Amino acid sequence: MRLTLYYHPLASYCHKVLIALYEHGLEFERRIIDLGNAAERAELRALWPIGKFPVIRDHEGQQDIAESSIIVEYLDQAGGRPLVPRDAAAALQARLWDRVCDNYIQGPVQEIVLDRIMGTDRDLEPARALLATSYDLLERQLGAGPWLAGAEFSLADCAAAPALFYSSTLLPFSGSQRNLAAYFERLVARPSVRRVIEEAEPHFDLYPFATAIPRRFRLGG
Repeated sequence: MRLTLYYHPLASYCHKVLIALYEHGLEFERRIIDLGNAAERAELRALWPIGKFPVIRDHEGQQDIAESSIIVEYLDQAGGRPLVPRDAAAALQARLWDRVCDNYIQGPVQEIVLDRIMGTDRDLEPARALLATSYDLLERQLGAGPWLAGAEFSLADCAAAPALFYSSTLLPFSGSQRNLAAYFERLVARPSVRRVIEEAEPHFDLYPFATAIPRRFRLGG
């Protein structure tokens, strides 16, 4: 595959795809898109009219692939151990927990962050309550295996890593959520995830809750 990734190194859904790329050991060209730049926004919309990243261009396959979950599954074609399991039942579990992380963790995170950026001062208790419920859901699920969808690192973990990285700056894990806390440590210790965090670090100050990012994730600690 000859690939170009259109992305931003601070964006969580882009992190999800970067983790998959690093898990597969794939080479790719990088095209950072600044959504505040009209020309770059237009460049992205030419690939995907919705205008959201990440998007991957497969030059050999002559197609553009959008939406992070679809991109991760597409990259499995490169070979190696798939991030969406071949077994149908296991694949459903990976896809289920991918959706939980995207919709019920990353979704409220984006709502809270957007409120801070826009200064709208909305009632964010429902978003925080959804995060708390999702944490409890993951806590129970993680009693069954080291990774979110079972014994192997999968699409679900690609989604969980950036979602939990950002959500934990808004709502820390409770002391009783030991499975979740231990899982987060396994995630951030994984080379693919650690690399993504290190590449995002120079951009952390653009994140509205940057002061809540633990110092251990900053260069120099």
